[in-house]
Amino acid sequence: MKKTVFVVALVALGSAALAHGGVRNEDVLARMEVMKAIGDQMKIIGAMAKGEAAFDAVAANDALTKIAAQSAQIEPSFETRADDPKSEALPAIWQDWEDFVQLASATETTAEGLIGTVSAQVDLGPALGKLGGTCKACHSKYRK
Repeated sequence: MKKTVFVVALVALGSAALAHGGVRNEDVLARMEVMKAIGDQMKIIGAMAKGEAAFDAVAANDALTKIAAQSAQIEPSFETRADDPKSEALPAIWQDWEDFVQLASATETTAEGLIGTVSAQVDLGPALGKLGGTCKACHSKYRK
């Protein structure tokens, strides 16, 4: 289950990077950049978890710190309802704003709670499972 959440989160976050080309609306581009920044940090942790990169506790916890900081920008980056053909945001975000904000906040809170907890490679899987679960909860409801 945790591997599935991890893979789903990485695929979902990774595909956002491909969508940035041709975005015309500056608000949409800004929020896509927030999500890309989170995805980039998830990739750092994921590479270590899969053994594709050497384990580095400082780098993993730094990535969690950056994820928490970027997650704090999710709500403000979506406050202005903006659309673009390249946007993957569903209108449901603004129709159920409070739920969206709660899910975005859960990502930030989860990332903050994980900072400093990664001291060995075996800590990465559970951390990614928790964090990936928060990403998936929001993406499954509010992302195309």
